[in-house]
Amino acid sequence: MQEDLTLIEQVRKGEQEAYSELVNKYKNRLYIFLLRMLDQAQDAHDLTQEVFIKAYYQLNTFNGTSQFSTWLYRIAYNRAIDELRRRKPVHVPLYDMEFTDDESPEDICLAKERATFLHKQVMTLPENYRTVLLLRHTQELSYKQIGEVLDIPPDTVQVRLYRARKKLREIIAASEEGGSLHEMLDV
Repeated sequence: MQEDLTLIEQVRKGEQEAYSELVNKYKNRLYIFLLRMLDQAQDAHDLTQEVFIKAYYQLNTFNGTSQFSTWLYRIAYNRAIDELRRRKPVHVPLYDMEFTDDESPEDICLAKERATFLHKQVMTLPENYRTVLLLRHTQELSYKQIGEVLDIPPDTVQVRLYRARKKLREIIAASEEGGSLHEMLDV
């Protein structure tokens, strides 16, 4: 965090290279977050650029009480919500899957099936539950960071996350496909 604050001060003094360092540090994580929210690579790419441009012009409003990354996620989250409201509901990939040579084609197929099924179920959750679940499990943000991104107290984050997991378990258990998957998935 201190490194970010130093870079921000340098940017405020007119050193453009310092902002490039911030962009390079956070661009991949921000892009992945937006890709998971929007499920369209080009939109995620475009919004990532927009977020960094907006952050640059609003850098004077960053007061340092939260982490710079949390502040960026807040801007990205707001922009993604605007984009989602503008269009119809979309499919958001929950997990990027990587496989090793040790896994059989059957194992790979089953893992993809489980991920697809889980993703479909996550997408049925209300937006406020889905968002905390994605920020926690795909971006690995703390309750405090999620609260800062969503502008809610950490206790509210914890409650929403609990309710999201509970609702997800119920949805999975109630679905025909989910009967056997319910025990395999750790939700």
